[in-house]
Amino acid sequence: MGLKGFFKRSACVAMAAAAMTTGLILASPATSGASTPTTATWAEQPNTAPNYIFPYMSLAFFSVANINQFQELMYRPLYWFGNGSTPNLDPSLSVANQPKYTNNSETVTIQLKGWKWNNGETVSAGDVMFWMNMMHAQKAGFAGYSSGAMPDNISTITIQSPTEITFNLTHPVNSYWFTYNQLSEITPMPAAWNVTSVTGAPGSGGCSMTTYGTTDTACTAVYNFLSMQSGYNPANPGSTDTSNAFSTYATSPLWHVVDGPWVLSHFDATGNITFVPNTTYSGPVKPTLKQFIELPFTSDTSQFNALAGGKVNVGFLPSQDITASTSNPLVAGANNPRLSNFSLAPLYTWSINYFPYNFGSTGDGGNAGKIFSQLYFRQAVQYLVDQPLYISKLNHGYGVGTYGPVPVEPQNAFASTTEKNNPYAYNPTKAKDLLSSHGWKVVPNGTTTCQKPGTGAGQCGSGIPSGAKLDFNLQYASGVSITTNTMNAEKSSWAQAGINMSLSTASFSSVIGTAIPCTPGAACAWQLQNWGAGWVFAPDYYPTGEEIFQTGASSNSGSYTSATNDTNINATTKTQVPLTTYENYLAEQLPVIYQPNYATEMTEIQKGLTGVTPQSVLWAINPEN
Repeated sequence: MGLKGFFKRSACVAMAAAAMTTGLILASPATSGASTPTTATWAEQPNTAPNYIFPYMSLAFFSVANINQFQELMYRPLYWFGNGSTPNLDPSLSVANQPKYTNNSETVTIQLKGWKWNNGETVSAGDVMFWMNMMHAQKAGFAGYSSGAMPDNISTITIQSPTEITFNLTHPVNSYWFTYNQLSEITPMPAAWNVTSVTGAPGSGGCSMTTYGTTDTACTAVYNFLSMQSGYNPANPGSTDTSNAFSTYATSPLWHVVDGPWVLSHFDATGNITFVPNTTYSGPVKPTLKQFIELPFTSDTSQFNALAGGKVNVGFLPSQDITASTSNPLVAGANNPRLSNFSLAPLYTWSINYFPYNFGSTGDGGNAGKIFSQLYFRQAVQYLVDQPLYISKLNHGYGVGTYGPVPVEPQNAFASTTEKNNPYAYNPTKAKDLLSSHGWKVVPNGTTTCQKPGTGAGQCGSGIPSGAKLDFNLQYASGVSITTNTMNAEKSSWAQAGINMSLSTASFSSVIGTAIPCTPGAACAWQLQNWGAGWVFAPDYYPTGEEIFQTGASSNSGSYTSATNDTNINATTKTQVPLTTYENYLAEQLPVIYQPNYATEMTEIQKGLTGVTPQSVLWAINPEN
């Protein structure tokens, strides 16, 4: 928030998000004589309040803030990922038992555990079928969709019993990928949502909960209704104004049917959110708090002042308030002296940090997308991003590099040697040489222009006219100092080669709402958008990239396309091949601008407080702990 990380784009989450927002658990002081607090308060990342409640959503809302830190407290996914400090499947917190694969991994059988919705109904195979029928009817409306994946790879689905459902696939699959990147996307939906009006009888919407793929028209009507109730109008996808729906989130009978540990009791447009326990929660960890509160902040400075002032028990340390460096990014150095009663715990999520080029952009006089499509230009840009320096100087050593499409931290068996070793280490000379050798007049600290248009050797490239400028608009999410400092440092660095980036800011929601794939044939002016946190690999946890880098994928923000990359991705989803070929290709091809992956959160935990660690590497929050 994958989430736009904030995208789940992991968002992320995506991400993604998955895009994947920093969050934290903040426990209020216990009342006199009590052994545990009665309320816990959690600070939202600055200007990143949740703004969508329906767990079937487009890319504009596909973020960690909406999914891991809001929706999943109420509506549990079919499978829960994040086990200790790993992104692994946690069977104990999952609504279903682990899937069984037969028939050369073309048949998948799922047995649900019989957990309950808080209206007394069982979380059933029909609730899974409801989700799948919505995917069948509205796959383009779900940010987790990529061509050839669910529902395209589903032949038939059969309900064997109220708690057993079988998926028959169109071809054999990598069973690890199908569990971690396909079944992981499913959130069972109650019959109470199968309606087209708030007062409709459960199931009256007609989106089948028994038969697969036969009620697309009815499912589309239900999808449209639930989307509108969340504040999104599918008939006007460019609009992301959910404010009119916010007042109903905590009062509508729709959203009060939950199977998670929490029920929403208050929600407002500024981001003040209160949850109370679902007293019938079927999971193994029951809430003990009387309420859980999420609070908004306009800046990381205001959050830090609340933390240092003793108004919260757990918070996060902004980059500008880190007072001592660390020699190991995974190990906390000395804490800020104003926080002597707190322990510092750096969190690194299952994520990569980047921001996209818009390969379809009509900006920069109609030339931006054409320029971005030139590999030599993307190489020049990446050669001027000094990730180790930014980590050291801007964040006191708390960070790891992003040099390709697979996380290098937390440590895992997927990251290749090529990725770990930074194939585009900082080199201004190489950046300038690449541009000048391809027909550009390089003007350091000015604006470089194309002098030799055309597609031959030493020329600027297809469709780029003489006089075209390396002059672009880059918008980034406001409110977080480390993002601002990095953008300013990179702007200065790119200027060495005459690449002029005009910076502007907007809220996180506005940035991710703009950074969506262009509609074919339509004017699409945005050029570069940085929501500040790349992609958290959730709800697609195996980092195969089909959500964010495959041609036509819903979360492929910049509309990157490569037949070779598509082939590489397909091999990882259908067979047991390692990710090496896929990841090394994208490490070299640079479909995005890779950024330093700073510690996702410098969590501050009041000494003596338990239950906060281990922190989820998926950025999920579990206040029931």
